[in-house]
Amino acid sequence: MLSRLFAPTVKVSAHCDLPCGVYDPAQARIEAESVKAIQEKMAGNDDPHFQARATTIKEQRAELAKHHVSVLWSDYFKPPHFEKYPELHQLVNDTLKALSAAKGSTDPATGQKALDYIAQIDKIFWETKKA
Repeated sequence: MLSRLFAPTVKVSAHCDLPCGVYDPAQARIEAESVKAIQEKMAGNDDPHFQARATTIKEQRAELAKHHVSVLWSDYFKPPHFEKYPELHQLVNDTLKALSAAKGSTDPATGQKALDYIAQIDKIFWETKKA
């Protein structure tokens, strides 16, 4: 017991919860691309069973995209990032709102808007990785 009490301590610091290689906006982009693709397919198919299945999958994919964006915001981006990119909070909020709109819509334009926001997050993300 005394040996643990007097043992040297090691100071450890990390940028994020796990090694940074686990975070990537590509996960959100892939899910958002699925949302848009489903919206496009829905426009060309009037089968009610197809529409029901497509709606369920589209909503799941939109939620997954929102999850991935939220994880970047809460776990990857840190105060120095928010200082360097003061628009980041609003950008994440706008992205989540766009994904919610795409979740509830069959218009591929809503899916594209979410993808456009994710592309902006992606740009900032990779700039932070260079630093």
